Amino acid sequence: MADWVYPLGSAAEGCWDVSLGTADSAVTVEGWAHTGLKVATLAPGAVVELPAAGEERIVIPLSGAFTATVDGEKYQLAGRASVFHGPTDVLYSGTEKAVTVSSSDGGRVAVATAPANVQYPTRLITAAETPVELRGAGNCSRQVHNFGTPAALEADRFIVCEVITPAGNWSSYPPHKHDEEKEGETRLEEIYYFETRVADIPGTAGPGADADAIGYQRVYASDERPIDVAAEVRTGDVVLVPYGWHGPAMAAPGYDMYYLNVMAGPGRVRDWLISDDPHHGWVRQSWEGQDVDPRLPFGA
Repeated sequence: MADWVYPLGSAAEGCWDVSLGTADSAVTVEGWAHTGLKVATLAPGAVVELPAAGEERIVIPLSGAFTATVDGEKYQLAGRASVFHGPTDVLYSGTEKAVTVSSSDGGRVAVATAPANVQYPTRLITAAETPVELRGAGNCSRQVHNFGTPAALEADRFIVCEVITPAGNWSSYPPHKHDEEKEGETRLEEIYYFETRVADIPGTAGPGADADAIGYQRVYASDERPIDVAAEVRTGDVVLVPYGWHGPAMAAPGYDMYYLNVMAGPGRVRDWLISDDPHHGWVRQSWEGQDVDPRLPFGA
């Protein structure tokens, strides 16, 4: 399943740590058409540039603060210490606009993309404006930042959000799919970009020097199209979901997990409509009466 799993470094291009599915990506994925992602680690004073193209973009600081320039206008993105420190300012550029991103102090930045035809205005969404959702309950509790969903952002094609899962919890669960255009479901490709860290666990001595912050991602077939992914993931890894049931995304005990989701598809409606795997959908009912994990929300 090498076509769907990209460990850190395997989708690098030039100054980009990750360059997949975008208008200027050299790494091509057969059958992949609707979403893209670029991630860069910038040294202090460094700049990355994306030429104007027929794709809409969202600039997302992962760590550090950035200046993004669109059509000659500069936008300050306050950023954050890490993806585990709450929401961040993000910038939607619209389509057919060159984007430049720089950082005076350095940091890591992601740019989510999707081919688009309709032009929407550039928009800065601040951390304070970002809808924060606590989804699930018990050991299925997770935190979702919905800055690029239809309710929060006017855009043409894509749906973008980020999810933080505390150590030992499962997210993207129950397993679900969105690979057909039908009543109650939309066809969407999906990108998972992961970061992991050692969790802060009171009463422990902390990790040794050889601690390995890991998580796991599962994708499996929902019809005759073959797919079987059971990937161990770490910071910088990417898993592509072209179709099929996906979930759980598992944060191993001792390690918090973050992922950035980028979704888009060919359908008429920009909406995240899913079908649960009928073997496991009942699990949602078990959340009733359970409390949300008290470790949430992760904040600044």
